[in-house]
Amino acid sequence: MIGFLGRIFAYLMEICYRIIGGYGSGIILFTVLAKIIQLPISIMVQYNSIKMVKMYPEMNLIKAKFVGSNDLISEENYKLYKKNDYHPLYDLIPVIVQLIILMGVVEGLKTFTAQNMIDTMWIGIDLGSIPSKTGGVTILIPLIAAISAWLMCFTQNISNVLQSEQGKANKIITMSISVGLSLYLGFFVQGGVGLYWIVGNILAIIQMYILNFCINPKKFIDYEALEASKKELEKVQNTVSSQKKSLSKQELEREKRDYKRFEKYGTKQLVFYSENNGFYKYFKDVIEYILAKTDITIHYISGDINDRVFDLTSDNFQTYYVSENKLIMLMMKMDADMVVLTMPDLQKYHIKRSIIRSDIEYIYMDHGINSLNMMLRKHAVDYFDTIFAANDLVFNEIRKQEEIYGLKKKNIVKYGYCLIDNMIDAYNKQEKQENKKPVILIAPSWQPDNILDSCIEDILDSILNGKYSVIVRPHPQYVRHCMDKLEVLKDKYSSFNDFELQTDFSSNSTVFNADILMTDWSGIAYEYSFTTLKPTLFVNTPMKVMNPDYKEIDVTPFDIEIRDQIGISIDPSNAKQAALTVERLLTENAFKPEAMKSIREKYLYNVGTSAQVGAKYMIRRLIEISKR
Repeated sequence: MIGFLGRIFAYLMEICYRIIGGYGSGIILFTVLAKIIQLPISIMVQYNSIKMVKMYPEMNLIKAKFVGSNDLISEENYKLYKKNDYHPLYDLIPVIVQLIILMGVVEGLKTFTAQNMIDTMWIGIDLGSIPSKTGGVTILIPLIAAISAWLMCFTQNISNVLQSEQGKANKIITMSISVGLSLYLGFFVQGGVGLYWIVGNILAIIQMYILNFCINPKKFIDYEALEASKKELEKVQNTVSSQKKSLSKQELEREKRDYKRFEKYGTKQLVFYSENNGFYKYFKDVIEYILAKTDITIHYISGDINDRVFDLTSDNFQTYYVSENKLIMLMMKMDADMVVLTMPDLQKYHIKRSIIRSDIEYIYMDHGINSLNMMLRKHAVDYFDTIFAANDLVFNEIRKQEEIYGLKKKNIVKYGYCLIDNMIDAYNKQEKQENKKPVILIAPSWQPDNILDSCIEDILDSILNGKYSVIVRPHPQYVRHCMDKLEVLKDKYSSFNDFELQTDFSSNSTVFNADILMTDWSGIAYEYSFTTLKPTLFVNTPMKVMNPDYKEIDVTPFDIEIRDQIGISIDPSNAKQAALTVERLLTENAFKPEAMKSIREKYLYNVGTSAQVGAKYMIRRLIEISKR
């Protein structure tokens, strides 16, 4: 192919040579024509680069929101690309085209000079010679080529719509590659190729300024929003960096010691992995049952050096701190009979199944009772062997996924959810109090367009009518990011004696004592209604959906079906009528405790005994594995 391309370029160079009457001048003319031919591609790239920089404010806020979670950042960025019809590969097109043309120029000049007895001298330099072989004045060619490359990168770093927004490291790398390539071309190919490269770099600078004038990025990009997003990202990154710096030495020493101890133990029966402090509560009851009933040694890995689980270490409960970077290798070298995770997407991203044992049983325990099909990424649990299901809807989702996508049949344990079991137990033990007025607890999620961002004032105007006490309890993340909005809300309704804005989340008493919960898509609804047997008023704000293809599975997601079982749903446009819906929830028999209890039994396996069910499954399977 290169030979064919070289012959075409040799022919084109001969035409340029005959038109202009000189070897060096002919190469310059050829370079100008090549740039003109590439102009449509350059225009396309200019628009694509503008589109990319236009997305930068949102991308920076995504990085700030999900800092430290590269998978989620990639996922959100992909959605953003799709939404804005951005194609990252378009920026590679001019690079590929230039490399193809460059190879053609190298071969074309070689062919042209070999087939034609022509004078290759130009302003005292032999453009037909190779500087590394001839030396002398021809050494100027690679030096000037390097300078032109540096000048091109320097101007692009200042004025190119995309490159000017790149990080310092990227700019240095790009400049180093460009200057290095120019030196190589200048030294080890004919001087004519070096001239082509020099002129090409100069024309690239001129073209950039022309395109910036004709297609001005400032007309498309909100640079104020861009700067604001940079500051927000920098603030978050500085906080994280400061935390890492203060702990880095301690973390490294602890991690090195724990990693070696984990490997030294050899084959392990049962391993749990927790992403963060606080995740132990999802495993706690199962682990305690196993420790009480067997002599199995449980190995518990946490990605948080401050995890409180380290205070529970014993002979049969070994705990280890392993950061995400080390976790990748640890998981690949895993030697255990059973590994239990609440983290989905096994094998899809950085966390893989073991490469030294193919018979490990990987169990997925969700940290909620939501739909796995809608609320996790597509195929998030495909590579698990066993799923602990909370209810029939989750069970049916897994089986339907296996059928539609041709997946291997998994073990599905009809488990339930021990966290709700614990809440029920705590609720039944506490002393009940009768409220003077029915208490309405408003506890929204913190996803975009939640109740607080869409219709909170309409709701409050409706239900602050003297009949009810109202508590607004925002999500902790909303308090962290939107305190200014909450202050405005607090000021507006401060004159109402029946209104309270609550930002202290240390106790569940507020949740337990409320007569009605009002939320949008928060999982607190299931915990509240299944624990207290009281109803929930749902506001149909936009759904949070991790898998946009969830309807491929013909099973109604739990999150959707349960809304009309444990409560009533209203649209934000009907928020002004919220008081009427509250009255229905307080008076209709469908929402009395006995009816709610029947719903709980239908939509939650093994109420009160889920931990025993889960633990007994693990014990039985480990006994079976030991006999193999």
